[in-house]
Amino acid sequence: MSSKVISITSNQHFKSTVTSSTYTVVDFYADWCGPCKQISPIFEQLAGAESKPGKIVFCKVNVDNQKDVAQTYGISAMPTFLVLRGTSVIETIRGANPTALRTAILSAAASAAKGPAKSSASFSGAGKTLGSSDGPSTGNRTVQAPSVDFGALLASPASFSQGRGLPHTIVRFLGLYFSTLFSLESAKAAEESPFAVKTRQGQRVG
Repeated sequence: MSSKVISITSNQHFKSTVTSSTYTVVDFYADWCGPCKQISPIFEQLAGAESKPGKIVFCKVNVDNQKDVAQTYGISAMPTFLVLRGTSVIETIRGANPTALRTAILSAAASAAKGPAKSSASFSGAGKTLGSSDGPSTGNRTVQAPSVDFGALLASPASFSQGRGLPHTIVRFLGLYFSTLFSLESAKAAEESPFAVKTRQGQRVG
């Protein structure tokens, strides 16, 4: 048997195998089943090519030795192949059908390749924000937007532009831009504009 194919030894072993990867491809077989033996090399070949830890794994379940696992999925004919995403069955192939088996496995492998690998260990707890203290992050962060006095802005845009802060700077910039846009002497127009920064004794007013 290929080293890429896990031989299930117990119900708990099966559960841990399924939870260790995003996708699990399961071969339900019996030692006395002729078709099972015929398709087994193809299954092992696909497992060797497509198995990726944490993303897609392959396992074999002997229905005579692991009856609990077989009964969980209602296996009544061999071979039966199941493609699982987590514990949910997304594809079932009954019988020794190499084409259907290959198509199902390649489709699952392609989907598995798009997503992140599933961690083999489970961790729980509150997250942290980069740059935060050692305490757990609540996950919520409030950003206070700058307040704007729209009454003052509408009443006198030029006076409003003399204030400090981002809104005042934006109004001042727009005012100076439009004041000089159609002027032949841009520098003089900017100096005489009511939006120009007012200074007194070398210092800014406001």
